Amino acid sequence: MYKKRLFTKTLMATAVMLASQQTLAAGFQLNSQSATGLGRAFAGDAVIADNASVMSRNAAAMTLFNAPAMSLGLNVIDTDITVKDTTYASVLPLDDAQIGGTSYVPNLYYVHPVNDKLALGAGIYSNFGTKTEFSSSYAANEFGGLTDVKSLNLALNAAYRLSPQWSIGGGLDIIYGQGELKRSNPKFGGTVLDVDVDGTAVGFNLGTVYELNDLNRFGLAYHYSPELKAEGDIYLLPAGGNLNGQSLLMPLPDMVEFSGFHQLNSQFAVHYSVQWIEWSSFDALKTNKGVTLNDYQWQDGWHYAIGGTYTVNADWTLRAGYMYDTSAQDKKTSISVPDSDRQWFSGGFSYNLDSKSTLDVGLTYLMGKDVNASETNGITSVTATTRADALLYGVQYSYSF
Repeated sequence: MYKKRLFTKTLMATAVMLASQQTLAAGFQLNSQSATGLGRAFAGDAVIADNASVMSRNAAAMTLFNAPAMSLGLNVIDTDITVKDTTYASVLPLDDAQIGGTSYVPNLYYVHPVNDKLALGAGIYSNFGTKTEFSSSYAANEFGGLTDVKSLNLALNAAYRLSPQWSIGGGLDIIYGQGELKRSNPKFGGTVLDVDVDGTAVGFNLGTVYELNDLNRFGLAYHYSPELKAEGDIYLLPAGGNLNGQSLLMPLPDMVEFSGFHQLNSQFAVHYSVQWIEWSSFDALKTNKGVTLNDYQWQDGWHYAIGGTYTVNADWTLRAGYMYDTSAQDKKTSISVPDSDRQWFSGGFSYNLDSKSTLDVGLTYLMGKDVNASETNGITSVTATTRADALLYGVQYSYSF
């Protein structure tokens, strides 16, 4: 079992990312930091600042608040992941496997303006996570098995307004990750790989906001993700069995996001984001003594999102968005972490309970593509077609003090 700290600044949980969840975005990135963002496919989320959750994408946007603000939410991820048309050892056809599940990803944020220039904030959320689990009787479990990664991110941020147009911000990301990885085959004596580890690492984030005027603004943010060193139990049969005493090194991807927001009139606004994710840093899963558990050889990924917000009246706001998310997998594919280019179709609304309280609801249908996966361990092999779709829905309560 392998425990990936994954967060990446990130959750999933921020969540506790994965408490049983599957990847919602390419690689094991988890786009589920707020119900508000979910309702617009996270388009413009590094600069919109309609509630405290903006600090998870861009700390500098905290200067846009003129009163303390709190947001508390829960996103639910229901994944439909299929492994079909499978051939094991070049000759044995296998039944289709359903390896998806349901995950619950909480988040909590607080932004506190100290004065008209300085703002402080804290948040709990997740950036990464994934879970796939094949039946214990699956014939190709040296390739399938269990992959379960959970992460939790604690962000401590500050932002400062340099001028009426420019703000900067940044902070620390304290990341806790936990992961399990299990592979087995009776012909190899049962367990082939069994990892159960966890660990903590410290990253950081930097950001800026430029306000062209009251109706137009832009945000740019960078998240540095550290290599997480996880401790626990590691068993790898090809390497001689018990590797306890060694640490698992989890390279997490850095992320850069650019967002824009434009209020076109009193009711309608358009917003957009482009995000780069350095998945090429996740080339292999190794121990601190150089033992390789798995090669990934991923490529950098991109998100392109556009959305709109429509203010119906003083009580109701509607939003929608679309995202195109590129795959982290390149030439090397996998049945245990299915991945492909994906499309997000999102919608949501806000209802103002009173002058200080808002209830947000978001819904997304994530549609993947069929991908031909092929793996070998030098002894046997598996080929299959994988597909990962998901339904994400979230609810969030925000309060302005």
